[in-house]
Parts: sequence; structure tokens; C-alpha cells
Amino acid sequence: MAEDLNMELSAEEEYLEDSGNDNSKQYMTFKSGDEYYAIELRYVNEIMGVTPITEIPEVEDYIRGLINLRGKIVPVMDVRIRFNQEPFEYNDRTCIIIVNVKNTVIGLIVETIADVVTIKDEDIEIPDILTTNKAKNRYVYGLGKVGDDVKVILNLEKLIRDEDITVFDEMVEGETAE
Repeated sequence: MAEDLNMELSAEEEYLEDSGNDNSKQYMTFKSGDEYYAIELRYVNEIMGVTPITEIPEVEDYIRGLINLRGKIVPVMDVRIRFNQEPFEYNDRTCIIIVNVKNTVIGLIVETIADVVTIKDEDIEIPDILTTNKAKNRYVYGLGKVGDDVKVILNLEKLIRDEDITVFDEMVEGETAE
């Protein structure tokens, strides 16, 4: 019996060692404009179609408003507008990626979901332009090579600024108080 237990533990330890040596992460990819972006899958709660959005006045233009997600009020931002790209008309391919960042649930409106991919750490390049103090795109973590394609990997912790979190919290508190 003790021998069986040791064998089970050995198999589990081997699994943990194998997965611990794996220096890759899974990413949800989506299209915005002509580019494909990736966010680490650990942030993603769910993906849904576009639902009615309650607009809130006097917020950044990329903050589209609030949605009701099964009784929970969730702020949403339009990724294209956040990237200073031209707005687009929402259609049946438009999705909202519900993410949890900095203990805040937020919806990211994207043109379309592409895929879930695995990217090894050694396949991620961080160009010098992203590491300078003058870099405007601080929310870009790096460029991930996936086969012959390149995905722009986003840092959600920086894409969703602390000021945004404060605004989101105020929006949700105001909506739930009514």
C-alpha cells in the first residue's frame, strides 16, 4: 500500500516537474484594426456578445459605459478607441472579453476573437522601443511569435490604468445606488 502511494506521488511529482519546466503561457488573441493582440488567459473570465451598454457621461471616450452581467454591473471599454484607432461599428462578430484585473471585473470590447495560443517565453521579444522612458505604448508587453505570425502581447495591468479603476468603481457604485 505504501508502495502504491509512493508511485502515485512520484507520478504527481513528475507531472508537476514537467509543468513547472514549461516556460509557456496561454493567450487569448483578438483582432483590432489590422493587428492581432494577445492577453494572458489567466485574466479572462468569459467571452460574450455585445449587449446593451448604458453610457456614462464625462468619462474617457474609450470607456463605453456599463453592462449588466447576470445582475452584476460591469464597466466596458472599447479597445480600438483605447489604442487611438478609429471606432468601428459593432456587429455580430464583436465580442466583450470579461477580464479580472487588479481585483476589478472589466469588459473589453474587441472586433473579433481569434484564438487561444500558447507562446513560449523565448518566443516573446521585447523591442527596445518598449523599454524606453518615452514609450507611449506602455501597455504593450512584447511581441509573441506564433508560427509565422506575430501577436502584440498586452500588459492588462498597464492597459487598465489605476485612474480607470477609480472611475470604474465610481461608475458601478453610482449605478448600484440608484
